[in-house]
Amino acid sequence: MSVIFFACVVRVRDGLPLSASTDFYHTQDFLEWRRRLKSLALRLAQYPGRGSAEGCDFSIHFSSFGDVACMAICSCQCPAAMAFCFLETLWWEFTASYDTTCIGLASRPYAFLEFDSIIQKVKWHFNYVSSSQMECSLEKIQEELKLQPPAVLTLEDTDVANGVMNGHTPMHLEPAPNFRMEPVTALGILSLILNIMCAALNLIRGVHLAEHSLQVAHEEIGNILAFLVPFVACIFQCYLYLFYSPARTMKVVLPARAEEPLANPFPHRSGFSVFISDTNKAASGEAV
Repeated sequence: MSVIFFACVVRVRDGLPLSASTDFYHTQDFLEWRRRLKSLALRLAQYPGRGSAEGCDFSIHFSSFGDVACMAICSCQCPAAMAFCFLETLWWEFTASYDTTCIGLASRPYAFLEFDSIIQKVKWHFNYVSSSQMECSLEKIQEELKLQPPAVLTLEDTDVANGVMNGHTPMHLEPAPNFRMEPVTALGILSLILNIMCAALNLIRGVHLAEHSLQVAHEEIGNILAFLVPFVACIFQCYLYLFYSPARTMKVVLPARAEEPLANPFPHRSGFSVFISDTNKAASGEAV
C-alpha cells in the first residue's frame, strides 16, 4: 500500500522546484495539498531543518539541509520516522548527483527533472519494502526526532489566501507607465534625414583625415575628433528620434539672468546676428 504519494526537491532560498515525481493523483484533495506544498516551499528558509503539517487525509513533511530541501506528501497512516527517513535518503541521492554550483545556478523550474527516476526508485522502496528491512534506519531517525522534534505546522501556515502568503503584507502593484511616442511629422523626417547625412559626412571626412594625418603628425588628432564627435552626436540625435528615452523629457534649466538681453559675442563679425528674447523688441523688428 502506498503511503508516500508525491516527492519533490526544492531550493531553500527561493523555493525553486528542482525536481519532482511525475506520477501523482489528480483528485481535488490531492491537488489542494500540492498547492499547500508549493506555498510552503516558498517559505522553507523560515523553518528549521525538519517539519510536518498534518491534515485529515494527507500530511506534508519536509527536511532541509544547506540550500536543498526534500518535501513529500504522504498519507496520514505514514509514520513520521518513515517519511523523514525517505526524505533524508532522497537528499543524499540528490546531493551526490549534483554539486552545489549547478544547484545554485539553476534558473528554471525542474532543471533536474531526470532525477525523477531516482525519486521513483526510492519511493517504491519505502512504499513496498517491509519496515523490518529498514528497522536500523528507522530507529536512527526516531532517536533524532526525540532529541530534536520537527516543527509542527498548522494548515493555515501552508495555505495561501487570495494569492497572498500568510505573514506577508500584500503588495499593491501599480501598472508600469505606457510611453507612447507621437507620430513623426514631415519636419521630423527631414531632420532625421539631414542628421543621417551629416553623420555620414562627418564619419567619411574623419576617417579620410585619419588615414592621411596620422602618418605625418600626431597633432592632427584634435582635427580628427572634430569630425568624429559630431558624428556621434548626430547618431545619438537619430536614436532620440526613433526610440523612447528619458533623455527626451529632460528640460534645460536656465538661470534667471538668461532672460536679460545678450550682447553680441562677435561684434567684429558682421555676418552674425543675435536675436534677443525680448518680445517687444522682436515685435518691433529690432536687431542687434
